[in-house]
Amino acid sequence: MKNKIIYYFKEIVLFIVVMTIFANILSLYRSQELNKDKLNISTFELLNSSFYTLPKNEPLLIHFWATWCPTCKAEASNIQTISQKYNVITVALKSGSDEELEEYLKNRNFNFKVVNDYDGSITQKFNVAIFPTTIIYDKKGNVIFSEVGYTSTFGLWLRMWWAGL
Repeated sequence: MKNKIIYYFKEIVLFIVVMTIFANILSLYRSQELNKDKLNISTFELLNSSFYTLPKNEPLLIHFWATWCPTCKAEASNIQTISQKYNVITVALKSGSDEELEEYLKNRNFNFKVVNDYDGSITQKFNVAIFPTTIIYDKKGNVIFSEVGYTSTFGLWLRMWWAGL
């Protein structure tokens, strides 16, 4: 019995390792089409026409998501956690009115900064086609990481820490 438990444990660990490697390769492949130009935006219009000016010389995480995306829903708490310590702007694609988005955030106790991309124009500017997508910029506005798909809180934290060096 003990040998079977050890065998199955090893199989599960191997499966997790293989799936993690596969997911990272898939994300790398999917992120090739993203706009990797230097960030040339200094101000974002958030929900209800409020504006957020990016602090200078600090890393930035831009997260593209949608209320209709199941993976985005699973990842949202990771984004919330990271947004408490780092500069995070999220772009919600075709996810309803400002009021609907505010209600969505309120019901889930999220307070990260949201740009409502009603028509997809911002998402298109970054060449984002798959959700969620996360792009991390260093202090100088250069893309240093991009992730297409789910990312853990630890993975985001580590990338943002690196971006701030």
